[in-house]
Amino acid sequence: MPIVNRVADLHSDITAWRRDIHAHPEILYNVHRTAATVAEKLKSFGCDEVVPGIGKTGVVGVIRGRKQGSGKTVALRADMDALPITELNDLPYKSTIPGAMHACGHDGHTAMLLGAARYLAETRNFDGTVVVVFQPAEEGGAGALAMLEDGMAERFGIDEFYGMHNSPGMPVGEFGINSGPIMAAADYVTIDIEGYGGHAARPHLTIDPVLVGAHIITGIQSVVSRNTDPLKSAVVSICVVEAGSADNIIPQTVRLRGTARTLDDKVQDMVEANLARLVENTAAAFGAKAKLTYRRNYPVLVNHETETGFAASVAKEIAGQDRVNTKLPPMMGAEDFSFMLRKRPGAFIWVGNGDSAGLHHPRYNFNDDAIPLGTSYWVRLVETALPA
Repeated sequence: MPIVNRVADLHSDITAWRRDIHAHPEILYNVHRTAATVAEKLKSFGCDEVVPGIGKTGVVGVIRGRKQGSGKTVALRADMDALPITELNDLPYKSTIPGAMHACGHDGHTAMLLGAARYLAETRNFDGTVVVVFQPAEEGGAGALAMLEDGMAERFGIDEFYGMHNSPGMPVGEFGINSGPIMAAADYVTIDIEGYGGHAARPHLTIDPVLVGAHIITGIQSVVSRNTDPLKSAVVSICVVEAGSADNIIPQTVRLRGTARTLDDKVQDMVEANLARLVENTAAAFGAKAKLTYRRNYPVLVNHETETGFAASVAKEIAGQDRVNTKLPPMMGAEDFSFMLRKRPGAFIWVGNGDSAGLHHPRYNFNDDAIPLGTSYWVRLVETALPA
């Protein structure tokens, strides 16, 4: 594997950074320690600019190449936030924060990009500018959008965005990518049902919103199985039922909460419209009332064709031709890097994390053996996109 030699030399340092971040997880925008650590390291590496506070707690580093003739600026993004999960691993560097852990590998993403920043600031063997983006609040807080709304793309003159995520189950040393829709839009679904409460021994004098909710939950499955083109993708899951206060009271109201995932804007529109109709009409059939609140969150992550081909070629240089899957199937998980790819062209790639617990699992752990691969990918991507 043609790992960049200097990156191999930095492996132990990057691993130490990763494990320190892992031991001190921070959630959403409250990544103050992590952001301060990132900013301090970027300054020590000799970045030309280090700008904290972008998108509340994001950090941006600017590294200019030895030449500036290309006039091009490429941005590399890593996410910094952890999850509200209690870690079950017994590790020397396990989470020291109760109820928080790096269960998605953002500690590894941040450390790998720091390693690339150190190398690029040392060598500057490229023509143009690289912007390293350390983002808060990927896990549901839309930190990418917050950074863009702060004017990041315009302020730093970014022409292209590239992102990377680890993939449990994909062998270490492999990459996966595909052009077009590769991660789903993630929308919030809330359904408020109002019936007529009363004594559980006299249900005929009530309008039972729990029964209405049960029929709505069952009916919702038809939005996917009978309203969605079988060749398209959609998932609607009701995950929370809030109802009742005692075992002998039929409640007045019920709230259902869940998520809808789609890979196509038209399918997204259809799911929202059909859910609203089904919810209202099902409730009306029982004499109840129900309202759907459908909040669109992260859009579909769509990899741009040209940039995807370029990213795949860089990954093949690092891992080998037969260790890069360029037909990676789309997945119904979501990523707010999608906002960046709606702002500028670019691509999102997956790097193998080996045989680990899945993302968002309390026993997940980033595989440090993946560090040389991911860091080398970042380095070669810059040097290839901005040849000196």
